Amino acid sequence: MRLSVIAVCLLFRFALNAAGEEILKHTLVPVSQPRPILSDYPRYIEPVVESRRYRIPKLIDDPGANLSVDSWRFSYNARGIIEVPNRLNGAKTAVIVVHPWGIDDGQGWRTPEPAGVAFGCTPEKNKLMLEHARDVVNPFLEKRRKDVGLVVYSLPGKRDSIRGKVYRSIGHNPTEAERATGRQELSAKLNSFQYEGEPLPVEIPLTSKHPVVDYFKALPGLEAYQKMNPKGFWDLPIPVMKPIEVDPKDVVIYDGEGYDVLRDFLIAQGIEHVLLCGYHADMCVCSTTAGYENLRNDFNVFLVGDAVQASLPANVTAKFSTNHAVATASLKILVTQVSWITSLNESTAVKREE
Repeated sequence: MRLSVIAVCLLFRFALNAAGEEILKHTLVPVSQPRPILSDYPRYIEPVVESRRYRIPKLIDDPGANLSVDSWRFSYNARGIIEVPNRLNGAKTAVIVVHPWGIDDGQGWRTPEPAGVAFGCTPEKNKLMLEHARDVVNPFLEKRRKDVGLVVYSLPGKRDSIRGKVYRSIGHNPTEAERATGRQELSAKLNSFQYEGEPLPVEIPLTSKHPVVDYFKALPGLEAYQKMNPKGFWDLPIPVMKPIEVDPKDVVIYDGEGYDVLRDFLIAQGIEHVLLCGYHADMCVCSTTAGYENLRNDFNVFLVGDAVQASLPANVTAKFSTNHAVATASLKILVTQVSWITSLNESTAVKREE
């Protein structure tokens, strides 16, 4: 049944209107035997389950395509999930990893004690993010780096004298000697900082008839800038997390340099498609410089749903919040997953062996 559905989609993919423009034949073909969605890494994301699944013809079919990227979106109006197949030219494709902050990973940048917060906002939650990068993101990058035009990481701030030596950036590709010097400087800078902030308050004055207001003013759910994290903490050169093995050809971009700089760089490199990964799917992956709210205006964006993690307050796992963040994103952008991104060359080789 599934093969016949695909055949129908291929036969009736496009038509031309009177002006000669391509018009997608958006016929929703029900999928009777749907594949699981985001079930490969159940530790990190709860699988997506929806009662109605449809499929349409290929949306992108690049000349010289070497990547098959199956994807999906959700439409309330269509009353279900719409699967969208694509064939991408990898040379026109970038993998972007949003905010892979290297904290509590042995490089020197650490969560301030006794009550400081950063990234996952506790050392235990940071450990989960690092394990996700080790288990999902880094293997994905290692497998697909050869198939795409660019691998990009976004970090806070602007390029500084230390990270400018460690990582390739827009406008500068350091030598191996510079990288070695930069790594030494990075370790010295991060390890020389005193990661001590103020403790939790032990007495909270209740000065009004609204004690709940007073209580949350004295102890917010997230206070990261004034007391609990010491002065200078956010000025440190935040590195890419250690579980991600950065290749010398990979590029680091900085939030402080703005979206226009990133956009123009990607366009200059011939990039049209973005496979988006990173941390946190409900915040940074949405709305920072390399977030999809920016990128979707200028590029074909595919959120790699199992290669992201969402924030996880009041939980020991991000699997449920990540499911929600990815499902919410599917209202605006296409979602894929690691196993749905395959090399067409690999697929051909497998068929020949069979």
